[in-house]
Amino acid sequence: MAWLDYNPVWLRRDYWESLCERWAIEPWQERSQVAKRNRSTHPEKNVHTSGSVSYATHSQKLHHELERAPTFHEFFDRTHKQKGTDDYVSESARTIPETYDRTIADRYAEGTPQPDLDPEAWVDATGGPRKGRVYGFGDSLDTTLVLSSYASSVALRHMRVHLLRRPSVV
Repeated sequence: MAWLDYNPVWLRRDYWESLCERWAIEPWQERSQVAKRNRSTHPEKNVHTSGSVSYATHSQKLHHELERAPTFHEFFDRTHKQKGTDDYVSESARTIPETYDRTIADRYAEGTPQPDLDPEAWVDATGGPRKGRVYGFGDSLDTTLVLSSYASSVALRHMRVHLLRRPSVV
């Protein structure tokens, strides 16, 4: 248990030792190895530039730098672009904002006010939620309302398509 001597200062020592004992058992080690293989097999799915800094902290720092609240797009770019360049960390990080921007351009007439974030358009651009999470939202945003609203709108779209395909009865 090499990590035993590196307990976080904010965690009681006895809790840390208990965690280390749990992490050392065989089932946990197997699970850890599977997760490690999955991360290395699909590195583009696990990339952002936030490091161990929370999205909330990044948002506060960006707010301080800009001297105003950052837009969702600015925040996404900050957490998904390489530092010092304009390059996104992955292909999906590049294409999702582009898809979102096209959807917004189609949805809102030029010159009309647009929301900072249209959650339904963003979820569509990401390809939908995966395991109850939405790409780009991080842990700081509560997605419950977004996902329930998204599920309702998807159901309505399917219903409209179904009704449009039905032969009309006169």
